[in-house]
Amino acid sequence: MHKVRGARPSIDRQGHSVLTERELNDWGERFGLAVSAPLVVTLSGDLGAGKTTLAKAICRGAGVEDQVLSPTYALVHEYHGARFPVYHLDLYRLEKASEMTGIGWDDILATESLVLVEWPERASRFIPPGAVKIQLEHMPGDLERRLLLAG
Repeated sequence: MHKVRGARPSIDRQGHSVLTERELNDWGERFGLAVSAPLVVTLSGDLGAGKTTLAKAICRGAGVEDQVLSPTYALVHEYHGARFPVYHLDLYRLEKASEMTGIGWDDILATESLVLVEWPERASRFIPPGAVKIQLEHMPGDLERRLLLAG
């Protein structure tokens, strides 16, 4: 199992924030600017919770200038950040955790990269210890805000 060595940005003392989409984008950009590779970050939450929005913002903060698209059908997209490569994985369509070997998971972890993983619960045994875990949740009765749990 691979260990995660990259620097992690500080997260507010409570480990959670209630954010509008704009604030989520700002938070993600600051996070992307603060991290260093290698680092695995998991993004969990229901459909529409903001995982891809946050991944795009983290990529911008990491210096990715290309358009960041959801890798739902491709499963993996690779981008060139200002300081290190960024891999964005969407495991929603993964049928079995063992499919991680077929998408080059071990090769990805062997690089000095930032790795963003949406739907990590689909392959949880492959996620290295020390990964930064971020959970996004819908706020009951508030369509404009998301609860971000990090730590």
